[in-house]
Amino acid sequence: MIELDEDAIRESSREPRINGTDKNAVEEAVRLREKHGGRVITITMGSTNSQDILRETLAMGADEAILLCDDSFEGADAHATVTVLEAAITKILDYDLIVCGAYSDDEYAFQIGPRIAEVCNLPQITYASRIIIEGRRVIAERELEYEKQTVETKLPCLITVLPELNKPRTPSSDEWTAASRKAITLWDAADLSLSEGEVGFNGSLIDVLRSTKFSVNKSPVILQGTEQEVVGKIVDILKREVFLGEN
Repeated sequence: MIELDEDAIRESSREPRINGTDKNAVEEAVRLREKHGGRVITITMGSTNSQDILRETLAMGADEAILLCDDSFEGADAHATVTVLEAAITKILDYDLIVCGAYSDDEYAFQIGPRIAEVCNLPQITYASRIIIEGRRVIAERELEYEKQTVETKLPCLITVLPELNKPRTPSSDEWTAASRKAITLWDAADLSLSEGEVGFNGSLIDVLRSTKFSVNKSPVILQGTEQEVVGKIVDILKREVFLGEN
């Protein structure tokens, strides 16, 4: 998680939580398992505090949970993060479908899922709002800015999902109790056969020099009139703000 200061973005000291679209990914994986069988394994990279995140995925219905935890993983960019995740996926080896959240709640980079698909040499479907599996065939609806696409591929594959896909379940007290009794597997760099130069800050390709927030000080504008009149007023405002030039 992140928090905003007056002039910078910093990591939050609060307890970590499941990223929004990742929770949709867990929910969909559990639903697909309930319909088609198999098992659901959830994986995250983080500190030991991240065990609480994985515990929630177990309460939601995941069968197993793996925490990738090592001091050398700190400071990772998307490239170094995917290096660790790919090593874990390769170690598991036996899988049909990888489901990821489309984006994170902090940086909105949209990179992790597609990068995993690339290094694992998997077909990928991004921004899914509906998933259907028929045998070894996957059909998904993709939400794009101005249209929907229906696409098809074969298993194994990777899919990134949007919040529109489903409504994540809220575990019951009994499900939380059952999850608390399940063991969480911990893998460090040695377990994944990774060197310190491949992971974390040392393995990153991008170094963030500074992060700042911006503020908008303008007051909202309320426009009244007919549709044509309002459109004309909007154009006039944009021209004044130098977003549009005179023809």
